[in-house]
Amino acid sequence: MARVINERSAGGVLLVPVGTDLLVAMISLRGGDVLALPKGHIEPGEQPEQTAVRETREETGIAGTLITPLEEISYMYWSRASRARVAKRVAFYLLAYRAGSPARHDHEVEGVRLVPVGDAVDRLTYPGERRVMERGLAWLGSGGYPRRGANH
Repeated sequence: MARVINERSAGGVLLVPVGTDLLVAMISLRGGDVLALPKGHIEPGEQPEQTAVRETREETGIAGTLITPLEEISYMYWSRASRARVAKRVAFYLLAYRAGSPARHDHEVEGVRLVPVGDAVDRLTYPGERRVMERGLAWLGSGGYPRRGANH
């Protein structure tokens, strides 16, 4: 039986207002074949919320502020590097744009795409992240996101 490694990560659904449009920052991987939400490992002493804000900034080049928790997803994958199965749990949070540019994304991702919020669910590659985005859209539909005149 293969060894199993447990990992905890956190990530963000980052809302970026551009004019009258509301966009979501997604990371591009594997030659653009994969669009995903930014996420990464929780560092020792770090809370998941802090990780979500930090990892989103690192991977997208855009700083966000925490709005609300969304959902925690779990999945398994095979790590060639560790030669083990990885049981991963990722806590996702809704974030609002504060500052920055996708041009400043880090080397861990190939690029950043700003996708209209209405297209975001269909553009994400992974089913668990599509569920997270649906949760974010439901929150937006409840009228929680300040659109105009808000301090970001």
